[in-house]
Amino acid sequence: MKGKRVIGYFKGAFAFTAVCLALAAWLGWTLTASVAGTAGIVWIVIVLSVLEVSLSFDNAVVNAAVLKDMAPVWRRRFLTWGIAIAVFGMRILFPLAIVAVAARLGPIEAVRLAAGHPAEYERIITSAHVGIAGFGGAFLAMVGFKFFFDREKDVHWIGAVEERLAKLSSVDAIEIGIVLLIVYAISRFVRPDEALTFVTAAIFGILAYLAVEAINSLLEPGEANGAVVRSGMAGFLYLNLLDSAFSFDGVIGAFALSNNIFIIALGLGIGAMFVRSMTILLVDRGTLAQYRYLEHGAFWAILALGIVMLLTARFEIPEVVTGLIGAVLIGLSLWGSSRYNRHHPGEAKAAASDRSACVGPDGANLDL
Repeated sequence: MKGKRVIGYFKGAFAFTAVCLALAAWLGWTLTASVAGTAGIVWIVIVLSVLEVSLSFDNAVVNAAVLKDMAPVWRRRFLTWGIAIAVFGMRILFPLAIVAVAARLGPIEAVRLAAGHPAEYERIITSAHVGIAGFGGAFLAMVGFKFFFDREKDVHWIGAVEERLAKLSSVDAIEIGIVLLIVYAISRFVRPDEALTFVTAAIFGILAYLAVEAINSLLEPGEANGAVVRSGMAGFLYLNLLDSAFSFDGVIGAFALSNNIFIIALGLGIGAMFVRSMTILLVDRGTLAQYRYLEHGAFWAILALGIVMLLTARFEIPEVVTGLIGAVLIGLSLWGSSRYNRHHPGEAKAAASDRSACVGPDGANLDL
């Protein structure tokens, strides 16, 4: 029987969107007391959500790569607890924490500043960009390099590069050394009064990645196909840290449209919900198995995003450029996968049959 229709995967996201738009309309009327002002705020929320989705497809692909090996209970927690962390934790509490630390305010004072003095709130958040770029960029770079520095990896998209990287994985902790070299090189161009902040934040980004790996090794010692399986709490932590790193620049960039923390949270929260729905679609449809290079394209995009984020500590790089880099890499990986499937139709059929084996008689994914 046929599986769930594509639109079915996004029912929860559409319901969440309806609630957020209703809240945006209420907020708009409260702030402006006019139809035009309310419509303007709702429009900003819609634009922010579209931007978040368009810039986060690579995040969805990597989420799917981890989620397919996770236990069903942790998948559900990623979609329930995870969305609360994504919306309230990263889009509201995290910016407030930055303001509280930077301005040496208590949590209540930080909320009052965000609600009553949005321009000052925006200034403080923006001034913390160097540290955010260091932490998020280093974390994402570690994620990207770790995928390619894998001696057990036997599928290569860009063979001339990926095969050599896989061979170099025999050098212990080589990805850490490369990330540190990149951070040091970029720090030479950062303003002297911000260089230490940048390097320190990057080191903590690397340590955050290593902490997740350590938890993974302690809690999930099993291996599958040479790769450690993130099937429980470690995978949950990894996915939420990854989502956090992806959202750093989105939160900062959103101030180009609004400096109201609640408007930003509503718009980016809608986008985060759609990304999670997209993740489940990719897992349920077995897309990663059918398109063998799609995961490679996503990790190249993550590596590029990490390096670009590090570079933003010194250079102005529009978010649209980052989004285009990710879209091009994923598009090329899809094209390469389709081309491979045309030349190897037997493998494509086998991947499709493997996916069908995971789907129950009512069309629902058995793992979910």
